[in-house]
Amino acid sequence: MMDTLFFITSKIVQFCIEPLNWVIIFVGLGLLFLSLRKPHLCKRFLLLALLDLLVVGWLPTSEVFLRAFEDAVPKANLILVSEKDIGGIVILGGAIEGGDIATDRGEISIGAAAERVTKAFELIRKYPDVPFIFSGFSGRLSPKGLSEADAFRQLIAEQGLADKSAHYENQSRNTYENVLYMKPMMGELGKKNAQGALKPWLLITSANHMYRSVSAFQKQGLNVIPVPVDYQTAATLRWAAFSLEDGVQNWNKLIHEAVGLLAYWITGKI
Repeated sequence: MMDTLFFITSKIVQFCIEPLNWVIIFVGLGLLFLSLRKPHLCKRFLLLALLDLLVVGWLPTSEVFLRAFEDAVPKANLILVSEKDIGGIVILGGAIEGGDIATDRGEISIGAAAERVTKAFELIRKYPDVPFIFSGFSGRLSPKGLSEADAFRQLIAEQGLADKSAHYENQSRNTYENVLYMKPMMGELGKKNAQGALKPWLLITSANHMYRSVSAFQKQGLNVIPVPVDYQTAATLRWAAFSLEDGVQNWNKLIHEAVGLLAYWITGKI
C-alpha cells in the first residue's frame, strides 16, 4: 500500500512542478483576471507564461542540470569486461510502449530511450551464456495492454535471439520496485566467483537515470557495472540553441530524476 501511495505521489509532484505545465496555469490565470477586468494582473501572468516558455525552450537551462545527472556515474569500459567477469545483465524498462499502441497495431513501439533496447540486444549477443533480466511493468498510473517485460520478450523473439538465458520481471512500476523484485532473481540466477560471492551484473539504463539506479542497487547490497545509454547532452552547452520540443523533453527527464532522487533519499531507498 505504501509503495502504491509513493508511486502515485511521485507522479503528482512531477506533474505539478514541470515548467511547461505552469504555462497553462499562467495563461489560465491571465484569462481569469482579464474576465475580471483586471488587465494589469492579466499582463503579469501572460508575461510569466512567456518567460516560462523562454526558460523551457532555451536549452542550456535544462542541459546544464541534465548533464550533471548524466556525468554522475562514469561509463564502464566494456572492452575490458569479459563474460567470466559478470553475473548477468539487467535491463531496466522505460523505453518500450507496450500499451494501447502495441495492442491495437500489433507492433511493439520503442520510445525516445530506445538505446536501452538496442544496447541490450548488443550485449545479449556479446555475452550469450550469461543470464539477463528485463525488468518493468509500466510507469503509468493507468497502464493498459502488454507489460514492458512482455513486450521485450516479443522483441527478443522478433530479433531471433536465443531465450535460454532470458528472464523477465513484469510487476515493477519504478526503479525501487525494479531492484526489489529482481534481487532474489539475481541471487538465484547470477554467476558466482570462486568464493561463492555474486559477480557484478551489467546494468543498462539511461545515463540521467543511472545514478539513482546504481544507488538503489547498492542500497540492496547488489553490485552492478553501469552501462549508461540514451545521452541527451554533449560535452559542451549549446548556448545559442532554442527548441521547445527538445526543451520539454529535457525538463521532463530532469524533473523526473530530481523528484525521484529526492523522494528516494527521503524514504531511505538510496
